[in-house]
Amino acid sequence: MAELRLGPLLRYVDGSSATFWVEASRPCTAEVRCSDGARGAARTFQVAGHHYALVPVTGLTPGTVSSYEVLLDGNTVWPLPDSPFPPSVVRAPGEDAAVRVTFGSCRWAAPPADEKDPVGPDALDSLAARIAADPDGERPDVLLLLGDQVYADEVSKATRQWIAARRGLADPPGNQVADYEEYTRLYYESWLDPEIRWLLSTVPSCMIFDDHDVIDDWNTSAAWLADMRATPWWRERVLSGLMSYWVHQHLGNLSPRELSDDLLYAAVRETPDGTDVLRAFAAQADTDPASVRWSYRRDFGRTRVLMLDTRGARVLEEQNRAMLDPGEAEWLREQALDAPGSYDHLLIGTSLPWLLPPLVHHAEAWNAALCRGERGARWARFGEYLRRRADLEHWAAFPESFQALTALIAEAGSGTDAPATVCVLSGDVHHAYVAEPSWPDAGPDARVLQLTCSPVHNSIPLSIRLGFRFGWSGPGRALGHRFARHGGCAHPQVDWRRTGGPWFGNQLMTLTLRGRSASLRLEQARAVRGGGSRLRTVEESALTPQ
Repeated sequence: MAELRLGPLLRYVDGSSATFWVEASRPCTAEVRCSDGARGAARTFQVAGHHYALVPVTGLTPGTVSSYEVLLDGNTVWPLPDSPFPPSVVRAPGEDAAVRVTFGSCRWAAPPADEKDPVGPDALDSLAARIAADPDGERPDVLLLLGDQVYADEVSKATRQWIAARRGLADPPGNQVADYEEYTRLYYESWLDPEIRWLLSTVPSCMIFDDHDVIDDWNTSAAWLADMRATPWWRERVLSGLMSYWVHQHLGNLSPRELSDDLLYAAVRETPDGTDVLRAFAAQADTDPASVRWSYRRDFGRTRVLMLDTRGARVLEEQNRAMLDPGEAEWLREQALDAPGSYDHLLIGTSLPWLLPPLVHHAEAWNAALCRGERGARWARFGEYLRRRADLEHWAAFPESFQALTALIAEAGSGTDAPATVCVLSGDVHHAYVAEPSWPDAGPDARVLQLTCSPVHNSIPLSIRLGFRFGWSGPGRALGHRFARHGGCAHPQVDWRRTGGPWFGNQLMTLTLRGRSASLRLEQARAVRGGGSRLRTVEESALTPQ
């Protein structure tokens, strides 16, 4: 009999349809039955000995809430017997409903319940506990997970022991993930956490990768990539990372219509074993990043979300560096400017912040100039060394891309049909803050904000706390300008100031969008006496007139 190995994950949801992701123990037919009569079924497909299904459900009624069950070959496998959690539900949004978007990034899997957590409570665990305690209360309409959903290069003690028993640790990549099977171990460890498993079964999610989903500083530079490709283990690592991301994260980002039009998805499902088909796709994506699009668009009523791939879509030639390749940049422009007046809020999800502390921004622009050879070969070699050591590879390290994104945000936010807000949602930097740009002229009509929130569950070293605090300070800004002058860097076409934070801790941000109004809440996970954790609000503010 087929068993449920992982999932279910509730992924795409609109007013009439939803998709559910599952992994089964053997080939079977996966079925989802909702209490209101809506249902759907799909046959599993196979990749590397694992059996997955993405089940589309149609016939949902807008504005309703339905519990559901999952069946494999007719046998009920979800909800789990004796589950301590309320029934998993799918909420079909109604017209003109408020949209709550909760986001964050950078999550180490929580340790077993009987072990002390060295980095404090997991914010997603805390969110799950709150929703489970009051299932009819407030909950997100969608979770935006902005990168580092798994850490292929920083595995837990238990996973290190599992890898050591499987292949030993003497040969590279040692105690890092080496292949597809080891990637599946990361997803089991992360998504079988009881609170996370239930949370992802009942709150829709959108995901995009960042570097640690493959390796720290993935695609930092052409020189970095050449060094990695010269190692004997890199090819298997990157192909396995892309394959596992496609299976576990990317497919669920797509709507049922997009899935039905996806040629790769059809090819994988049509063959008894899709491993070779998917591996060939991953190899093409690695050698020709412009051949694949990981970015995607989601519309939640009158809120438009554009999730950007800022890792795989990079152009790394030193004299032509870009965060997005030309096709990806054009796609972003088309989606941001499509049907003006049809949305009230534009959310741009990019794992890497657009607006950084001024010192960090100018240091990255200066470093990019050094690496281009603006100060000669000797400085260029130093610049490449510094870029890798200090992780100088955000939007500021791609100056033309920074300027292009800034110009696009101003264009999308201007005019009689402008949205009320344009918000750039980011993570990566292990703290949270709000920054607001100002243009030298009138600027866009929309309120524009950089909203950064991380980590969900990770360490916050003292160096990060001190460095980023100093980066926002007056002396830090002045030092940044000195870097920029040394590199001959053009001045950004906007200035910006921090209007909230920095906040340090395991945390989540939530945007509540209703009509043209928007509000923001930042919550941090706190341990409670007697065990468990809760989310505590540390900042709440209106972003527009209510």
